[in-house]
Amino acid sequence: MGCGRVGARVAVRLCAEHDVTVLDWNPASFERLGPEYTGETILGNGIDVDILKRADVASANVFLALTDGDNRNLMAAQIARSLGSGRVVARVYDPTRSGIFSEMGLITFSPTINGAKRLFSMVTNEGGR
Repeated sequence: MGCGRVGARVAVRLCAEHDVTVLDWNPASFERLGPEYTGETILGNGIDVDILKRADVASANVFLALTDGDNRNLMAAQIARSLGSGRVVARVYDPTRSGIFSEMGLITFSPTINGAKRLFSMVTNEGGR
């Protein structure tokens, strides 16, 4: 869910070897996928249970919530998990909320935390180049 820069990039890479469906509320977002994208697209709100059912998230091995909204990602991830999706991952910018939801059993990815770790590593030469 979410066809921004990250979502589109991940979808294009995954579709080479997997069946991929991208869900976004903005039809113009699908233009980011380009001609190499061979998966499906669904226009709709990712926190709408009927839309998630139409996207068949219940049979998905992985559900990625990658919009720019923490609340939307967390809610969609919880719904997808309750519908039976396999691994569910939510991008959460707020480090505190990422930790809280991680403790609740949701897999979260925080660009804020990961970016800060990477930058620290770069400036302290712990990560090389």
